[in-house]
Amino acid sequence: MDLWTMIVLVVAIGCGTGVAESYFKTQRNKRSQRSSDDAIDKTVAELRQRVEVLEKIITDKKYQLQKELDQL
Repeated sequence: MDLWTMIVLVVAIGCGTGVAESYFKTQRNKRSQRSSDDAIDKTVAELRQRVEVLEKIITDKKYQLQKELDQL
């Protein structure tokens, strides 16, 4: 094997390693992003449920009556 073939081979292996490393890092980031998105979706669903409960309490006639009595 002559010198130039060895140089080309070493450079090709180095470039291939860099490409493979970038690919695996991207795949890892995608997986962590998905789990983060799932956690955010769960939190948003819980908050929506809480807001619905608060809306029911605020629009309840008994709550309005108690508020008027407190103002007196």
